[in-house]
Amino acid sequence: MIILGINAYHADSSACLIKDGEIIAAVEEERFTRDKHWAGFPTNSIVFCLNQANLTIYDIDFITTAKDPKANFFNKIKYSITNVLSFKFIYNRIVNLSRFSSLRKDFIKNLKLEDELFKTRIINVEHHNSHLASSFFASNFEKSALLSIDGFGDFTSTALGFGINNKISVDKRILYPNSIGIFYTASTQFLGFNNYGDEYKIMGLAAYGKPIYKSKLLEIIDYNSLEINLKKEYFNHFSSGSVSTDWNNGTPKILKLWTEKWISLFGKSRLNNEKINQFHFDFAASVQSVTEDIIINLANYLYEKYNCENLCLSGGVAQNSLANGKITNKTKFKSIYVPSAPHDSGLALGSALYHYNSNLNYSRIKFIKSAFYGGSYNEEDICSYLDSKKINYKIYSDKHLFSYVAKSIENGNVVGWFQDRSEFGPRALGNRSILMDPRRNDAKDILNKKIKKRESFRPFAPSILKEFGEEYFENYQDSYFMQSVFSIKKEKRDIIPAVTHIDGTGRLQSVDKEISPKFYELIYQFYKNTNVPVLLNTSFNENEPIVESYEDAINCYLRTNMDMLVLNNVVLARKN
Repeated sequence: MIILGINAYHADSSACLIKDGEIIAAVEEERFTRDKHWAGFPTNSIVFCLNQANLTIYDIDFITTAKDPKANFFNKIKYSITNVLSFKFIYNRIVNLSRFSSLRKDFIKNLKLEDELFKTRIINVEHHNSHLASSFFASNFEKSALLSIDGFGDFTSTALGFGINNKISVDKRILYPNSIGIFYTASTQFLGFNNYGDEYKIMGLAAYGKPIYKSKLLEIIDYNSLEINLKKEYFNHFSSGSVSTDWNNGTPKILKLWTEKWISLFGKSRLNNEKINQFHFDFAASVQSVTEDIIINLANYLYEKYNCENLCLSGGVAQNSLANGKITNKTKFKSIYVPSAPHDSGLALGSALYHYNSNLNYSRIKFIKSAFYGGSYNEEDICSYLDSKKINYKIYSDKHLFSYVAKSIENGNVVGWFQDRSEFGPRALGNRSILMDPRRNDAKDILNKKIKKRESFRPFAPSILKEFGEEYFENYQDSYFMQSVFSIKKEKRDIIPAVTHIDGTGRLQSVDKEISPKFYELIYQFYKNTNVPVLLNTSFNENEPIVESYEDAINCYLRTNMDMLVLNNVVLARKN
């Protein structure tokens, strides 16, 4: 059984391929187009997945997509009647729906197929069912409470349910226009961050503030244990109706979501280049606190209903690692699983898994602890490319590579680390990473000066050898995909200041020897030298999508002041 899953005409376009219960490939279209959050038809991703399996599109049994135009149909009609919608919104929705109705034609056009030979059936899977499947069917839980939270999809912003064996049931949905995701995005915009996907910046800001505006936010959003209501007069989407102006090819554009009534509560919004002050820190902390309250309320409802200690999280809001790290402390859940791509790129995998497990009733796939489903590149091609560009390099044996690179990091160098298959998801997990010594107080300044050029309030993440997790972190749980923030033990904070946020926390990655043998060995060599089993790990990019190919990595190295680039066993180093 071969299934191709896609996320098309939506932000974070992607594709994945499952063959007989094994994930062969999964990748985001932005890795090829080099445009962040690229939306449209994922032609490059589809071709990549097929090539990884040595298949053609004619070999595929089913194509799945995470969009069901029939879902919540009557609620959509009711909403359209009771709200004054703009012509632009209605037009864009018609265009977007027409794209889904013509997916077959798009496959034929973009993949240059023979019409009469292309017989593969296209299966529509509801948006949040796809999100839930991307977490539950990838987890090691036989049964689990399920929670999906995002902006919206198929007219739903939040879905709560339960998974057991091969089946998922949803017993509660929070419908658009009420949405935690939209509340968080509107708040992000109010703070002057207007690009699609900027919500993570609030999490960085929140650590510097106190939630003193929480009571005022209750005039904008009303919530209890299960209900969430956005106050209509504070949000533009009730009339404009859409988070994005278009899901066409390119980077999604977000409409302004907040109305001028926010100013009556909080004063003027922050301009894009305005200096961040204490109000902005406190406002971010208040928004984060409200969001955490809502997530904890929903989690408590699920535990009380199902009395199960496992929880699977998905949806864009499941990338809120601050909230994720608090769930086991503030609820009765003992184990949490968040996939490497809980956001919309994971819909490609989720729709495929939903059809494979729930519709077709095949056995569950193996527990997914790895995100390495992208491209890999051989040394011969890398060297040939470097030779053509007249770039000097040296090849090291495995015996010498890890100790050499670890020593370079110990000496204060910034290292680009490019190994094997790329990660599926938005975070650097050890194969497309920029690495540095976590013991340095000046590491953040060095990285931002040499490469990242990003806001000073944004922290960098610690990657730690799994067996040392409990030694360094409070209430430690394995976190393979950097999806949870935990408190670093007080006695360890001065040892790894570069990855300790101002509030004493860190968004960790647990590095398992079986999953990431090369990355593990590098950290282990650093540990042998320094007695610190941690490296600072940030994504291999410079204000762009994470690098996919060795050409991407080399280009990033050449236009920045990175000290060393390691491409498998090929090493480039600057003369300083």
